Amino acid sequence: MSHSFTPYISFPGNADAAFHHYQEVFGGELEIGHYGDFPTDGFPFTPPADAVSHAQLHGGLVTLAGGDAIAEDGQPLAPLESQVYSFLIGLDTVPEAERLIATLTAAGATVTMPFAVAPWGDHYGQVTDRFGVLWALVVPGAH
Repeated sequence: MSHSFTPYISFPGNADAAFHHYQEVFGGELEIGHYGDFPTDGFPFTPPADAVSHAQLHGGLVTLAGGDAIAEDGQPLAPLESQVYSFLIGLDTVPEAERLIATLTAAGATVTMPFAVAPWGDHYGQVTDRFGVLWALVVPGAH
C-alpha cells in the first residue's frame, strides 16, 4: 500500500485564481473542476457554477488540493488568514529560496519573517501570499 499526504485548502470563493497562481509559482500539473461541471441535485445548497469543487496541483515544487468553501446558503466563507498553520517548503540552496520569495512577493505576497540564518543554523523565512496562505521556506545549514 502506498501513502501520500496532500494539504487541502478551503478558499473563500477564489480557489480558481489561487490554484492557477500556485501553478505559475510552483509548477506542476493542475486538475481543476467546478460545480457547474456536474449535476448538483441532492446537494444541501446550490453552489455557484463557477465555484471550484476540487482542484489538485501535483508534480511541481508542492502538492496541494483544495476548493471553494461554500456555506449552506451558497455564499463563500470568510477570507483566509491564519497564523495557526503554514506550509513548509524545503529548498536546496539560499539563491533558490530567495528566487521563490521574490516570485511570491512580486505576485502580492508579504514577507512575514525575513529570510535569514535562524538560531538553529538553517536559513528560514515566511511569506503570506495574496490569498492569505502562510508559506515557510527553509534551506538546511551546515550542522
